[in-house]
Amino acid sequence: MKPLPSRTPSKLSNSVHHQLSMYALAASGAGVSLLALTPSAEAKIVYTKTHQVVEYNGIYDLDLTHDGTVDFLIQETGSSANTTTFQLRRWLFVKAALGNDIAGDGNYASALKAGADIGPGGRFIKGGSNGATMAFIYQFSLTNTRHSSKGDWINVKNRYLGLKFKIKGKTHYGWARLSVQTGKITITGTLTGYAYETVANRSIRAGQTRDDSPPDAISPQTANPDFDVAPGATLGRLARGVHNVLDGRQP
Repeated sequence: MKPLPSRTPSKLSNSVHHQLSMYALAASGAGVSLLALTPSAEAKIVYTKTHQVVEYNGIYDLDLTHDGTVDFLIQETGSSANTTTFQLRRWLFVKAALGNDIAGDGNYASALKAGADIGPGGRFIKGGSNGATMAFIYQFSLTNTRHSSKGDWINVKNRYLGLKFKIKGKTHYGWARLSVQTGKITITGTLTGYAYETVANRSIRAGQTRDDSPPDAISPQTANPDFDVAPGATLGRLARGVHNVLDGRQP
């Protein structure tokens, strides 16, 4: 039997070799990118959807972790006095439990927009004995001719309280979403959701409900008051991206 002729390996064309090299580069990059987007096993955001209305002399005990301990109070209160004129004051405020803080400035709680960073380096206030003011209205005289209002929460929809609180002595961050309506003598706050990051000292974004990627990779979705993390790029998309970059084009 005659020996079979040796087979000479075929050579790939330069274009095919170029395509395979790019795919290998993309696959390698995908492994690194997807690994970077994967949170640690313990990282988790706990989100609670709710509908709680806080109006005249109302109060809501906010227990972020559902452990039976009140972390923050959201309350509407006010006062009136009949002297030579009639005065009426109403407040919507948030008060932190001992050791907890509220994002804000001075005595006023910030009304954060979706996507705002809540974490180390942020500005937080303890709020004092009366808490941090969200909205304040003041009416002076029986004829209602003078009326004023103050606070970042005057007539807003789907804004966020930035919350800093303790779990077993460690600092955690969270948010609470409210819409607030004010009238001449009324303030109504509606709480529709809240969330917190279970990893100590890790930032959360206002409105973030999942922990699929680092906070820096998150962008708010305007179609939904709560936004999730955008899914990671697929291998095919990464390969196309590398191809376009190498060709001098944008992905």
